[in-house]
Amino acid sequence: MWFTVIALSFFLVIPVSAQQDYQVWQDFVHDLRSDQLTENHLRPVYMTKPVMQQFLQTMRTRTDWREWEQSPEVLHRDDTVYYVLPLTFNGQRKTFCFTFVTSQGNWYLQHFESILLRLDRVGPPPISVFPDVEDSQKEWMREENAVTEQVRLFNWLVQEKGRQAALDWFRDGRGYAVSAATWVPLVPPYRAFILYLCWEQMRLRGSRVTLERLEDTSAVVSLEPIYLRLYSETGHLREQISKEDFRAIFDTIWQDRATAAGWRLDIKYEETRCILTFTRPVVNVGLGPAHSDRHLHAPGNICGAFLVASLEPWIR
Repeated sequence: MWFTVIALSFFLVIPVSAQQDYQVWQDFVHDLRSDQLTENHLRPVYMTKPVMQQFLQTMRTRTDWREWEQSPEVLHRDDTVYYVLPLTFNGQRKTFCFTFVTSQGNWYLQHFESILLRLDRVGPPPISVFPDVEDSQKEWMREENAVTEQVRLFNWLVQEKGRQAALDWFRDGRGYAVSAATWVPLVPPYRAFILYLCWEQMRLRGSRVTLERLEDTSAVVSLEPIYLRLYSETGHLREQISKEDFRAIFDTIWQDRATAAGWRLDIKYEETRCILTFTRPVVNVGLGPAHSDRHLHAPGNICGAFLVASLEPWIR
């Protein structure tokens, strides 16, 4: 009996390092929940302290604190401690990783992230299959990389050529119109443009899209693109570009695309969502075939105009 008691006591003892890890997590959760987490406990590596505080405040007001009572997975690398656990925000359950660094008995939050690639679990080479994540996360990652590169290019062009020249760089309307006309050939190109816009944003970009109305002279699209969400849900972009310039890039892209497809566009923003209202003049069939939708539907007209425009700088 005494041997059994000793053995049980041995196995119930929590190692000192594990106790310290647990205490760091408990202190962090307590301070965050009670709104007592100060910048003294923050050492962000990818954003400023005020921006990290903003994200933490949003997290504090939207979380289900019952999920924080579970014991996270704890991993170590040198003096860095990682806490991994699933949390739910906006109805989506994701695996979060909180990164802390400890020094002289104190702890500091460095980063937290909702995309976690468990490449620490891969075996020794040769390896040809790697852990996957959900499609929505991959769509976010692709868009974040692309938009970050856009912002970097915009900032460089502003310094070299000025703001207007930088915005003009993103005018890809003719190419986008050609994509719509050639990949959606069974409807008139002005309708193909609207339909392709919805498909492209949903299937290629992972954005939330609703086609509210589609008529010959008007169309309405409700769009919540990852592009707009990135500015409010990531820390680095708001430090690299103003909200005004970030939206100006978006405006420039879509205004040019609409113009190339024969539409006028009005954009109204509602936080990370926008309403795209398209209008086009009524086609006067009395003007003859040169002004009819049938003429507009001929792929050679759009593709030819795009080809001439593309070659113009080379044949001057």
